[in-house]
Amino acid sequence: MLTKRIIPCLDIKDGRTVKGTNFINLRDAGDPVALAAIYAEQGADELVFLDITATVDERKTLIELVRNVAHTINIPFTVGGGISSIADVSALLNAGADKISINSSAVRNPDLVNELALEFGSQCIVVAIDTRYVNGEHIVHTHGGRRPTELRTIAWAKEVEERGSGELLLTSMDTDGTKAGFALDLTAQISGAANIPVIASGGAGSMEHFVDVFTTGKADAGLAASIFHFKEIDIPVLKRYLKEQGVEMRL
Repeated sequence: MLTKRIIPCLDIKDGRTVKGTNFINLRDAGDPVALAAIYAEQGADELVFLDITATVDERKTLIELVRNVAHTINIPFTVGGGISSIADVSALLNAGADKISINSSAVRNPDLVNELALEFGSQCIVVAIDTRYVNGEHIVHTHGGRRPTELRTIAWAKEVEERGSGELLLTSMDTDGTKAGFALDLTAQISGAANIPVIASGGAGSMEHFVDVFTTGKADAGLAASIFHFKEIDIPVLKRYLKEQGVEMRL
């Protein structure tokens, strides 16, 4: 059985780590380079770095910050935000990222997923899907969750897998920052339909929530931010707890 992964997420705004609820009301959570170092040391399996206003501000991801984080850690590192071309991906991989995450640009130009997978290999292409439940349907949102699209979440997840995405990063905007638990039904539907790993994001508030997302939700990885940033849950303690609950973990 493949081991499940615990992934802290650094949402970056103006060079600082921030965290909000339902994608708004952001508060400062610290220096991203220092946090990255702590998580690598604590045994996080991977790290995700999202420049959350890059697309909205119509600018590129903070390359220098990516380089500083990459120099500090020794675990796989995914970077997202404002990525829209082969040149953008090339620059980030050269700066030390192991994988890149695209969201708005994939919705705007779905062929980009094919192009990046062909150029760099599916193993380093993650498609992030920000989704909200609207009028009885799960709808994909872009621009940091600000813009609803006409895409249905499950159909979009299948499409980007077919186009060459190597992994899906699924964030439920309804549960994000609430600490009330992951969106288990949706995660299970997408995990069940996908032949690539699914990272579940949005709603972690307790260690039990991770058990739920790995069992009921069938996720391959659990991503969280505030509970780690504000030291509510310690990664080594979480991983030991999951192991005790029968979830395969790398300790």
